[in-house]
Amino acid sequence: MAATLTGPTPGAPARTEPRSALGGWRGRWPLLPLLATVLLPALPYGTGGGGGGPAIGPADVASGIAVLVCAGRLLYLRQRPIGAVAALVLGLPAVGFAVATVTAADPVAALPGLVRYLQVFVLVPAAVLLLLEDARGFRIVGGALVLLALVQGGVGVHQYVTGSGASYMGEDVRAVGTFGPSDVMGMATVVAYGLLAAAACALRTPRDAPAWLRPCAAVVAVALIVPLTLSFSRGVWIATAAALLVALALTGARQAVTSLAVLAATGVVLVGGFGIGSQMLADRAASVTQVTSAPDRSVNDRYVMWGAAGDMWREHPLTGVGLKGFPAHRDAHASIGLSSGSDTAGAGQEFRRQALLSPHNMYLLILSEQGLIGLTAIAGSWAAILAGAVRRLLRARSHGRTALDCGLAAVALMVWQCVNFLYADIGGPTTVLSGVVLGLAAWWALAGPKKADAA
Repeated sequence: MAATLTGPTPGAPARTEPRSALGGWRGRWPLLPLLATVLLPALPYGTGGGGGGPAIGPADVASGIAVLVCAGRLLYLRQRPIGAVAALVLGLPAVGFAVATVTAADPVAALPGLVRYLQVFVLVPAAVLLLLEDARGFRIVGGALVLLALVQGGVGVHQYVTGSGASYMGEDVRAVGTFGPSDVMGMATVVAYGLLAAAACALRTPRDAPAWLRPCAAVVAVALIVPLTLSFSRGVWIATAAALLVALALTGARQAVTSLAVLAATGVVLVGGFGIGSQMLADRAASVTQVTSAPDRSVNDRYVMWGAAGDMWREHPLTGVGLKGFPAHRDAHASIGLSSGSDTAGAGQEFRRQALLSPHNMYLLILSEQGLIGLTAIAGSWAAILAGAVRRLLRARSHGRTALDCGLAAVALMVWQCVNFLYADIGGPTTVLSGVVLGLAAWWALAGPKKADAA
């Protein structure tokens, strides 16, 4: 204490006191609700009928706490939180949500949809952007995504090996993690998030990271390919492949070729050498290209739902049928080829029929329920985030700045989300993670160079 009061000896080099690990974590306590938001979807808290689980789950509660913590800090610090551009990009989707709610046939029935959309696409992304102080905070949240992916992926592989997964082609082998057969894309989604975060760390490891981090991240990324494959989720496969290709393209030609060779070798070993689901995988992969000639029932239902969404939009081109309005208008616009529901069983759940309440395409869902106004607002926001993230990554790479791993992860996750929404929409316990991913991408794209470059 005395040395601190009297100051350094004249002529002696200045000393900086190291920041204790405990002190560092004390300064990062606002990240705790974000970490809870990421990790709590792993809890098996039951599923509801319809479209994917209870209206409010533990992760949703944690996300609400994160928003409240963010609001409290802003009021306490009395600082201007974000710039005008960031506020416009993040707040633009709220315009479409509000218009679709006001113009709905039953505005009261549309209010739950308004709250849900604001939570996932406005409030949670804004909270992530504001609570992340630097690249270390980004890496902590990314590490939580990897941890969640490892846990769910491990459960999924065990389900496949022991035949205790969801029913698929007459066998209980589909890896679904703790999400159950009523949310078959839940495990695949979180595994894809973790795989991309780990791959970004392996491709652009932080400069001050320990030597073991890069090979460990590479091993984790490759290992997560196994549960992702055993999920048998075609849309997730396509989205992950697209995100990885974009990430590899942004790292340079030489590293891209090397990484692709490793991935190809891994696929040959897993499928060809060990025969992991080889026949089922072949059939599942072939169905991607055969959907127009001999579609299975799930693909046929999806096409019918897509057509119904298009018909709803044509009747209400500007504002759509209103939030939460798709199920009520489905039967009036769907053809007789639509089945009554999808069959789910396995993974500890008895056989049940799950109603088809969405078109399984986020863009068509927005178009049908919110019209051109809503789709333009939300697609414009996402396009601005993605373009800003890619632009900042290229600029950071050309200037040799730090935190390139954060930029690469942000771009890959945003690409994945945009592509996956071609085959999926919101619903289930992993819905709130979409808001976290959008927030991570928005932080890199909009937070400012000082925040994004701080290691």
